[in-house]
Amino acid sequence: MNEREIPPAVVAGVDGSSGARAALVWAVEAAARRRVPLRIVHGTGPAAGDGDRLRAAHGLLTESAGYARRARPDIEVVTVLAAEHAPAVLLGEARAGDVIAVGSRGLGPVRALLLGSAAVRASAHAPCPAVVVPDTGPRGYRGRVVVGVDGSPPSRRALRFALREALATGASVTVVHARGAGAPAAGTASGRGPGDLVAGELAEAVDGRTAHLDVEAVRVEGDPVQALLEAGADADMIVVGSRGRGGVHGLVLGSVGQGVLNRAGVPVAVLPPRAGETGAGPAGPGNRARRSPDRWP
Repeated sequence: MNEREIPPAVVAGVDGSSGARAALVWAVEAAARRRVPLRIVHGTGPAAGDGDRLRAAHGLLTESAGYARRARPDIEVVTVLAAEHAPAVLLGEARAGDVIAVGSRGLGPVRALLLGSAAVRASAHAPCPAVVVPDTGPRGYRGRVVVGVDGSPPSRRALRFALREALATGASVTVVHARGAGAPAAGTASGRGPGDLVAGELAEAVDGRTAHLDVEAVRVEGDPVQALLEAGADADMIVVGSRGRGGVHGLVLGSVGQGVLNRAGVPVAVLPPRAGETGAGPAGPGNRARRSPDRWP
């Protein structure tokens, strides 16, 4: 598997809101831990032609970059201003990056980024993981990453991403497999029960670079949202695939994903579907140009 151990950049979208500020704080630290550049982007919209709005946009980027350089003088900081809607700018810049950081309560259309607006689809969908950062104030480093798995291809990539995140930050990993009461266990059609599923997922995902990590498996019968929220309450991040089955199902549009995103008090990393997976869009020319399996799990 030809994957980069360290992503080439962290991309943060800013819009002047407290939510975007929280995302910027997270992105600065993430870029510093990974020793990669930070790109701070802002979209004014196509109608932003007046001088006052442009001056305000330049001022926002200058202020944001100044904070990043003061907080972490060792990282490279680049700013991007474009006369496009925020999701299009953010996703366009993310073609050369591996992680997007957005605030969960911003002034711009953050929900459009996650829920699939026309602007996002026009940008060939998110080409990399998006980390949604809640505006809950400084938390400090906890040293834990929580990931939900269910046997689907997106959840396998979520697990690989969680392992890479732990590798970059020195955290432990908690793998959660949850299914609602009465739901069939993923993998039973092939003779695997929930315990075998988690063990199999770990065996496939762990490689020589991540074999030394501290990994704990948690299997829960009950509400998948609650299981992930409880496991991730004191974590640095919850990682979820965008289109799973069973417990972690339909993250972007489904009730489980919305529940985690709306209620989590910690950053949530959302891995978008790939063409050919459940929930993925058609493999059009834009998708092929922007999706590279060597760029992220």
